[in-house]
Amino acid sequence: MSRQFYDFAIVGAGMAGASIAARLAPHASVLLLEAEDQPGYHATGRSAAFWEECYGGPDIVPLTLASGSFLRDNGFLKQRGALYIGREQDSADIDAFMDRFADTGANVQRIDSDVLNKKLPGLLENWCEAIWQPNCADIDVAGLHRHYLAEARRSGADLATHARIVSARKDARNWVLTDFDDREFAARIVVNAAGAWADELAVLANIRPVGIAPLRRTVVQLKVDPAPAPDLPLVLDISGKFYFKPENGRLWLSPHDEEASPPCDAAPEELAIAKAIDRLEHVVDWEVAGVETKWAGLRSFAPDRLPVYGFDPRCADFYWFAGQGGFGIQTAPAAADIAAAQLLGTDMPAHMTDINVTNYAPARFG
Repeated sequence: MSRQFYDFAIVGAGMAGASIAARLAPHASVLLLEAEDQPGYHATGRSAAFWEECYGGPDIVPLTLASGSFLRDNGFLKQRGALYIGREQDSADIDAFMDRFADTGANVQRIDSDVLNKKLPGLLENWCEAIWQPNCADIDVAGLHRHYLAEARRSGADLATHARIVSARKDARNWVLTDFDDREFAARIVVNAAGAWADELAVLANIRPVGIAPLRRTVVQLKVDPAPAPDLPLVLDISGKFYFKPENGRLWLSPHDEEASPPCDAAPEELAIAKAIDRLEHVVDWEVAGVETKWAGLRSFAPDRLPVYGFDPRCADFYWFAGQGGFGIQTAPAAADIAAAQLLGTDMPAHMTDINVTNYAPARFG
């Protein structure tokens, strides 16, 4: 069977795969392999993404800040602001949050209850502690994903859909990947951007998995009375029990769940939806008039909850680009820059030279 050979075969055409394809394609031959009929079907297409400087923790802040200019300058961000809220008994958690992010460069401001109530009308009186993040913004996820796919295509990258990989072996010089339709693809380097399936791909390639764990996150769209103002901030519980934001006159609400799941086409569970609504009703005095739609996606984490960027320590032509949790979209530009520099052997962009990329290397797992 004749095969076309590529410098890089990127497995997974969600935000991770599309972004690195866009950065590599001007310099090398690139193939994007997508298991579904269209890219972005799983985590990318189900994200309620926001660019929030503290999301993911202090070790993710450098990636988020390094991505901000690209997202903002190219029109992918819409300013919103974010509130972390708590009750009087949560005051210590608010203090700890401020201390944790004090030296990260994130813009976090503690505000009093008067300011809080102006920003969040209808808040029940027991919620009196808050942190304000003025720079938080909505991300045009679909627009960003389309941008990267278009950039990759214009630079000559090929995309193969309906290409779920079932075999990955090496011949004398290259990887040979086979999908379930027995199509074969050959490449010098495999880039593992398979999201929830990242460890499964590694096993197929006889590479030791790093422990990528898919966790299900549920989101529900509600009709509430009064309807949320369009400029209502993103609201997050300091204890990690919920978050919500307005969307086209409706409310997107999540119970902030993280339920272990096999890699799959994730579906929402009624218990998670009931928990989310119950928690909302203990926060604001709005009436929940109806559940309009609901969905779930898988957020995939390494054991230390940091992303995994780098060549496998035992296989120099297998590159990990995985474990990007719920922060993978807001950090996509910086992550793609890191991967491109490592894969092409070039210098890191000037605005990213202070980022310690060894924090994200797969070698940290031994």
